[in-house]
Amino acid sequence: IPPWSEAYHLKKIVLRMYWDNEPSPSVETPIGDFFGLGLGTYTVFQSALVAVLPDQALNSYFPMPFRKHGRITMTNEGSKGVSDYYWNIDWVRVPSLPSSTAYLHAEYRQCAPCQGWYKGNFYGNDFEEAHKDPRWLNRSGEGNYVILEARGNGQFVGVTFSIFENQWGGWNEGDEIIWIDGEREPRIHGTGGEDYFNFAWGFTKMFSTPLVGLTEFTGWEPGSRFSLYRWHLEGPIRFKHDIKVTIEDGHANLRSDNIYSVAY
Repeated sequence: IPPWSEAYHLKKIVLRMYWDNEPSPSVETPIGDFFGLGLGTYTVFQSALVAVLPDQALNSYFPMPFRKHGRITMTNEGSKGVSDYYWNIDWVRVPSLPSSTAYLHAEYRQCAPCQGWYKGNFYGNDFEEAHKDPRWLNRSGEGNYVILEARGNGQFVGVTFSIFENQWGGWNEGDEIIWIDGEREPRIHGTGGEDYFNFAWGFTKMFSTPLVGLTEFTGWEPGSRFSLYRWHLEGPIRFKHDIKVTIEDGHANLRSDNIYSVAY
């Protein structure tokens, strides 16, 4: 897709994938978000499952098995045409697939903005008052941003995650909280966004590794941009009946940022 196309065309071109003649797509997401570009602009990075290379080259290495029929579509839902677009798909025919073979799914979600409960100043006495609010202790997970909610037997492979900050400070004080197979208590309750994405003491510079990366970072003031990914390949998160993967926007969801994500 050429860079001179419509602005933010990565948010306006929709990728869909259908396996074995299913009526609804197993994958439905803006093309940019699927490749970790959730804020609609190009950044170059490499990971185990997706890579964005010069120039505007979007690459995916997910296994995408199907038994009889696979269909991948791209739909331009923007206001301008796309003059140049090409693709290359490699596939191999095998005699059969094991009955336990899983299909690829990808779930896009957003809140723009999220509806945080704290409207005061993030400096000074106002912020100290927030500590006294009963909502400061988020025991139930109510109001968390939902990355994935699914039923069935499967594996949470990972997430691409983008933030546009609407307030000063750090969304990353929000914890990831994950429930598996109907358990009342979360299986995983993390300690903050930078920890989930394997950083420490906030974010300071961009990086990309096979399993985790920060591919866009512009600071901490209103208007700051973050794009990240994490793949759970070294420690698979499996579920037999259902799963709910969430994260707080700031501590106990006190913030009101724009969040965009794709769960795989």
